[in-house]
Amino acid sequence: MKFTRELSTSITIRNVAAGEIHIGDEIYRKTIALTTAEIIDDWQAKPISELAPEDFMLLLEFGPELIVLGTGERNIFAPKQVTFALARQGIGLEVMDTAAAARTFNVLAGEGRRVAALLYL
Repeated sequence: MKFTRELSTSITIRNVAAGEIHIGDEIYRKTIALTTAEIIDDWQAKPISELAPEDFMLLLEFGPELIVLGTGERNIFAPKQVTFALARQGIGLEVMDTAAAARTFNVLAGEGRRVAALLYL
């Protein structure tokens, strides 16, 4: 996976609407992952029900204390083994619809927290 950009300031999600995620001047129309410093726009999306702990390895390199999983227009829980594997590493996983996940990411990033997000459309 490639990192599309590294920024010196925290990334802010501007909007999530109609199958689009707006970050800065960019519009993303597919699943993306991000940290407060990097956007990973070539994330290999798979159905949420098929997520496995190893799917989060790239985000774990950032050392997040929390990963926010945005599951599209409605809340879909991640497999328990993902939640448990992250918890064993001291990392929380919060699951919510993507618009709520974007707001949560922005608040936590604004507080200086080590947060990462995986956002499905």
